[in-house]
Order: sequence, then structure tokens, then C-alpha cells
Amino acid sequence: MTLPPAPLTQADIQSAAGFLLDAAASAEEKADYLAALNARGETPEEIAGFVQEFLKHAVRPPIDPSALRGPMIDVVGTGGDKLNLFNVSTTAIFILAGGGLTVVKHGNRGITSKAGGADVLEALGIRIDLPADRTAVAIHEVGLGFLFAPLYHPAFKAVVEARKILAARGQRSIFNILGPLLNPARPDYQLVGVFDEALTEPFGHILQNLGRKGSWVVHGEADRGRGMDELSTVGPNTIVQVSPTGLEKKTLFSEDFGFRPAEVNDLIGGDARHNAELVEGILRGEIQGPRRDIAVLNASAGFVITGKASDLHEGKVLAEASIDSGSAWQKLAELRVFSVE
Repeated sequence: MTLPPAPLTQADIQSAAGFLLDAAASAEEKADYLAALNARGETPEEIAGFVQEFLKHAVRPPIDPSALRGPMIDVVGTGGDKLNLFNVSTTAIFILAGGGLTVVKHGNRGITSKAGGADVLEALGIRIDLPADRTAVAIHEVGLGFLFAPLYHPAFKAVVEARKILAARGQRSIFNILGPLLNPARPDYQLVGVFDEALTEPFGHILQNLGRKGSWVVHGEADRGRGMDELSTVGPNTIVQVSPTGLEKKTLFSEDFGFRPAEVNDLIGGDARHNAELVEGILRGEIQGPRRDIAVLNASAGFVITGKASDLHEGKVLAEASIDSGSAWQKLAELRVFSVE
């Protein structure tokens, strides 16, 4: 398939998506198309268009937005920061659910880290392969559910070989950044962490094109010029706030909101079992200090994004109350029930 002139029209994108998801089409040709598109540079509008087309082929969980306990949000990172932190966003989802939000997390196993969200949830005793209808029940009853990407995007099997070809060539493609954008529940709100500060504004435009009511795209500074795909308590944070009316970019310092400065070594995780123990320790209130702080910071942002809190000061109060009251831990316990029924 030949890459049309830029920019791609919606008809071009629809045709390309059909080609990429055609199991009978040549993997080499798919790889060449994706490489050419990447070399030219995908625009935010094009990426949003591909997301919309790919979501047409996704399994959509039967969620009734009018029956949810609170605003629906996803908390997710691109990965790729190579810092091997513990699972900050996975910890934050329990804090947010304990604070009254509905969290529908879309994710996968670890690729660039020792333990992805799916790996850690499994180690916590939570099934990641529940049928979509059962996951929807959990989302309605608990206010929390996990959508394991391979189960919800079966059509992507047709792109596996092409991606292997690109990986062997050392080439990136649009699929390297699609993960945080493909939640089939189509949440109104989203907190997205990106490993590269340069991605904050493009992701902001993409989320705006996807119609999110509110989102933050965040990039935190670590040390020695490194960055993290989370809000950071180590260094300053770049934030792009997304609303239906536009984007606003600013810098945030966690210490301005009462968080103590941390070192990267304070936040390092390990394998899935070790990280699960850290998540449990934070939610039980047994782990204090830097790990709790960064989880609270990221959960605080979720409360602000959804309008539950007016600012990070208020969000911090809600996040800490979710842990200290036992509500966050209770959400983990409630979700585990769906793994044994």
C-alpha cells in the first residue's frame, strides 16, 4: 500500500487501518507503510483518526455511563522511561476509586519495565482476563476495572508480524504510542504520562481530537536529564491540560503542594511480586514516604482532572483520605472478589 500525500484524509486513514488489520495482507508491506508514515511524521489529527478507526474493531465493555458511581477516568503511561519505578499509576487507580471515581484502566504486560500493570494486578490476586461483561459488572459495582489490551483488541494480531519486522530494523511506528489512547471504554477523563517531554503537546492535541472532557498529559523530570512517564516528586513536571476549548501548558513543582522531594532510588521497584507488595503496603497505610507521596501526587491529579477537586491541594487531601480511611485498600479487596467468583 502506498502512502498518500500528507495530510491523510479520514478516507485515507480508514483505508490504511483496514489494510493494517487485514490478516491476509503482507506483513512486509505493512511494515513499509508504517515506516514511511513514521518517517514523514504522524500528525495529532492523523493519530486520532487511526485511534478512532482501530476502536471500531475493539471489544467494547457494556458500561452504562449513567449508572456509574463517579466520573470515568483512565490513568496510564506510555512506558519507555527505563527508570524501573514501582507501579505508580496502578497504585493510583485504587486511591482514585476509593475516593469516588470510576476507574477503567486499559493496559498490558510489561514491555519496557520489569512489571507492567497487568503483571502487578495478577500478583495482587486480580484476574486480568475476565470477560468483558464481567468486567463491566465490576466497574459498576466496585467503581474499578481493568481492560487487558490483548483481549479487547483481537484485530491487532494482524499487525504482530509487521511490528516484529520494524523492531528488527530498529524502527518505531505509530503503534509505539497508541497504547494509552486505545481504551475501548472511551473514558471522559484521562491522566497520561509520557516518557518524552516533546510528546506532551502532541498527546494533548490527540486527546482533544478524541473528545475527552478533561485530560492531563504529564512528564516528570527525574535526574541526570532523565524523565518519567508520571508526575514526579524528584524534579519539575511539564503538564498539558486538555479541555474541549484548548490546551494549556505549564510547569508544576510537587513541593509547592506539600510533597517532599525524592530521589529516583527512593521509587525503584522490582518484579511483579515485589511491586505488588509495595502497592499493598501503600494502600494499607504501612508504607509512608516517597513511594506513597508519588502515588498520592498522581491520584491528586486524577481528582483535579475530573472536577472532584479544585486543585492539587484539595486533591492531595482526597487521596490521603482514601488511603487513611481504608477505602483504597477496600477497592483492592472488592476487585479480588471478582477473581474467585
